[in-house]
Amino acid sequence: MDKEKFISSWKFESMKLETEKGEVIYPYGENLFGMLIYTPSGHMSALLMNPDRQRFASDDPLAGTTEEVEGAYRKFDAYCGTYSIDEEKGTVTHHIEGGKFPNWVGTDQVRYFEFSGDRLLLKATLRINEENWHAKAELRRL
Repeated sequence: MDKEKFISSWKFESMKLETEKGEVIYPYGENLFGMLIYTPSGHMSALLMNPDRQRFASDDPLAGTTEEVEGAYRKFDAYCGTYSIDEEKGTVTHHIEGGKFPNWVGTDQVRYFEFSGDRLLLKATLRINEENWHAKAELRRL
């Protein structure tokens, strides 16, 4: 596969998780904001957030209360690194070099992909709460 199909800035249209019990969760809200960027040099960057996160009482970013910081952390994600594509498996692997969740740094995060016109569908299985949760993200090429 020509990686040209990936190279772009992509806007998240939706992102949801489904638990093993069938519960559907929108970790960044149903009206999330997020972007995923794939560059020709093989680098990638992802940012996801709930645009309705509660603002801190102070404009000082280091003055947030424990509750404010926890709320902001839980409704936000970002990571970056490089990527590789396996056309036979239908996967794009994000090789994480930096990110919000320290345990992902230095790991490979595999995403299954499908293209449809200017749309990209990414799917993954994540281990959360000792269960396999199934993530599904729909993105639109900008």
